[in-house]
Amino acid sequence: GRVEFRVDSTGIIHVGVGKVSFGKDKLVQNAKAIIDSVKAAKPASVKATYLRSAFVTTTMGPSIKLDNLQ
Repeated sequence: GRVEFRVDSTGIIHVGVGKVSFGKDKLVQNAKAIIDSVKAAKPASVKATYLRSAFVTTTMGPSIKLDNLQ
């Protein structure tokens, strides 16, 4: 499928990964596809770290930081 994401004025990317009803494997696969898509969209002129951190959360729940974005 496609990966669509939007970026707010502070550089934070907002994107849906899936639904709670998805299995763990499907959510991990979707998250990896999003991270790969964001890395592929990095402009060639950017030499610094492009993706510094990532968090996952439900709509109204607390966030969880993701490790190892490489």
